[in-house]
Amino acid sequence: MNTNEIMKLALDMSGFDYIPADSEIYVEGKGIKKILFGIDIDSSDLYYAKANGYDAVIAHHPQASIINAHEVYKDHVKVMNKYGVPEEAAQKAIEDKYEMLKISAMSANYDSTISVAQMLNMPFLNIHQPLDEIGRRLMQDKVDQVCKDENATLEDVIKALSSFKEMQVARTKVELLIGDENGKAGKTVVAHGTYTNGGYDVANAYFENGVNTVVYIHITYPDYIRLKKENKGNLIVSGHIASDAVGINPFVEALREKGLEVTTVKGIIK
Repeated sequence: MNTNEIMKLALDMSGFDYIPADSEIYVEGKGIKKILFGIDIDSSDLYYAKANGYDAVIAHHPQASIINAHEVYKDHVKVMNKYGVPEEAAQKAIEDKYEMLKISAMSANYDSTISVAQMLNMPFLNIHQPLDEIGRRLMQDKVDQVCKDENATLEDVIKALSSFKEMQVARTKVELLIGDENGKAGKTVVAHGTYTNGGYDVANAYFENGVNTVVYIHITYPDYIRLKKENKGNLIVSGHIASDAVGINPFVEALREKGLEVTTVKGIIK
């Protein structure tokens, strides 16, 4: 395979017809048979891959060189709309954090790892939103199955998410941060796959528009405390690395089915 075919496979599996702003082919390559794949990749990983006969390296998280990756954060609006948040309220909910992400991107050394890959002539790409979208769908489907029962509890949702093998082997656990485990889950949304978590504002927009429970893969402490004090809805956190792996592993298996040797490292638990 070549790097374009690898990227297209991820796009096809996730239903994208374009490469999102948080994913990119940095160094193209062809004749790829052996891949090193990690959630986070730095220069040392590229040197390791070169020294050990790998044909390409794939990262999940975007490199700093993708200075427009924050554009993907806008996709929170589409997901919010789908679950009943009006357009105006959804747009308002992303404003502040989008601006923060945009300004923060200006501080990064965007040439750090990419120039090393170029120097080593090591094919290198990252695939972020498409794989997170695979994971989001799997997690949402699991939640929807449970919540078909209108009496489903938050504990039922936690058990459902915890049934993923990635959650079972992770050092983190699916946790209920706000709510009573015996309380009803109600309308539950897995808010994932839109660059990063929506923080206070996105969760609050869900709670104010008919969503009872939000599942994030992670959240900052200040956002959590604010949501907890207001106590408008339930919050479950599933764990960053485990949740990322839920979406990555099906893609890894698809690569292997095509005859590629894939070594997973740096957080791709299974």
